[in-house]
Amino acid sequence: LAGEFSSEKGHTFVGQLHKVQCMLQDVGSNLATPLSSAREAHRKRTSFSEKPVLELEQWIDSYSEQLPPLTAFILPSGGRSSAALHFSRAVCRRAERCVVPLVQAGEADPNVAKYLNRLSDYLFVLARYAAMKEGKEEKIYIKPET
Repeated sequence: LAGEFSSEKGHTFVGQLHKVQCMLQDVGSNLATPLSSAREAHRKRTSFSEKPVLELEQWIDSYSEQLPPLTAFILPSGGRSSAALHFSRAVCRRAERCVVPLVQAGEADPNVAKYLNRLSDYLFVLARYAAMKEGKEEKIYIKPET
């Protein structure tokens, strides 16, 4: 959804989002192949390297350099592309929380958890970037008075 909305707006990062979707297929393959019980050939085919994690970190740095610094918490906002990226981030965080116990139990590659962690950061930075590029305002969190 985030990719489709971003594509409609002509964002240049849509190719990165497509690559992320492909990587998430590899994440799923790794998680579906428990390290303790899968055959060696399956484990080898579904292993997950650190390279995609490093690539996400490069993307995060590249977009972060172009953004104004955060001075407050922001709410999911900034137009359809940005809001969809914020939503994707929330789903990614939920997936990460489910994967951590599998990694701790030795059933999944630690790089899978690292990837999901960095992916959520990437999606947050990208949401801010999309809002900026579209000239949309990010809504600031204001603590309700009690």
